[in-house]
Amino acid sequence: MNIKFAFKSTLFVLILACLAASCSAPKNIAYFQGAQDAEIFEIASAESKQITVQPFDKLSIIVTCKDPALAKMFNLQIFTNTSAQKNGFNGTDDYREYTVGYSDGINGFTVSPEGTIDYPVLGVIKVAGMTRNELAAFIKGEIMGRGLIKDPIVTVEFLNVGVSVLGEVSQPGRYDMNVDVLTIMEALSLARDLTIQGDRKHVKVLRKEGDKVQAYVVDLTDAKGLVNSPVYYLKQGDIVYVEPNEMKKRQSTTNGNNVTNVSFWLSVASLLTSAAILFKK
Repeated sequence: MNIKFAFKSTLFVLILACLAASCSAPKNIAYFQGAQDAEIFEIASAESKQITVQPFDKLSIIVTCKDPALAKMFNLQIFTNTSAQKNGFNGTDDYREYTVGYSDGINGFTVSPEGTIDYPVLGVIKVAGMTRNELAAFIKGEIMGRGLIKDPIVTVEFLNVGVSVLGEVSQPGRYDMNVDVLTIMEALSLARDLTIQGDRKHVKVLRKEGDKVQAYVVDLTDAKGLVNSPVYYLKQGDIVYVEPNEMKKRQSTTNGNNVTNVSFWLSVASLLTSAAILFKK
């Protein structure tokens, strides 16, 4: 009788454990844990974290003013190849002349390894480390200071900067940075968020710094730690990698995930039930 009672007690405890495991909410899924309503986190100014010009960046720099002829000498020309042809119709001499043209592509200034560009009229300019607005203001100041144009408007855009988001996200890939400031959460939203198998506590960011690559680890579940991370604001060329969680890692090996597999526990429950029936008999 005592043996039967012990067996039934053990079976009951196992069932409760299975139910508790299936009903409990994982603690490593929700973002920004620890953040309270209306709580304020001190973070670096977004303005100070704007992306800056780096070697090998490609820049679009356009100068406009009231006199297009003056502005033209500061802008790279987009060359167009044209050709004229004559076609006859129905074997007659009714010829019509037309011109076919196509663009060779968008021209931009590629920053040298030394961080400079060779700009029309102004010559070689050191641009590395400047934001878009700083570079536009500098060129405008040079043009006006040399008395070349009185009313220039200078627009600077990045043509090739972006970040890569890899691993356990819905849409991994490279995403253009079309804003001056991009946070890691915004980059992950571009990739349509992490999958449920993504490890939110160990997201890696690889950043090239000089001739080295620095690795950072971010915990998306820690609100305060996240906003104070040096990679909360991303830079061009950053690689964000979301590791698979432990369950996904175990699934990559044969029978590696049996302990947390639902079918495993169903098999155990079935076995125990069968054993109980046989024992009762």
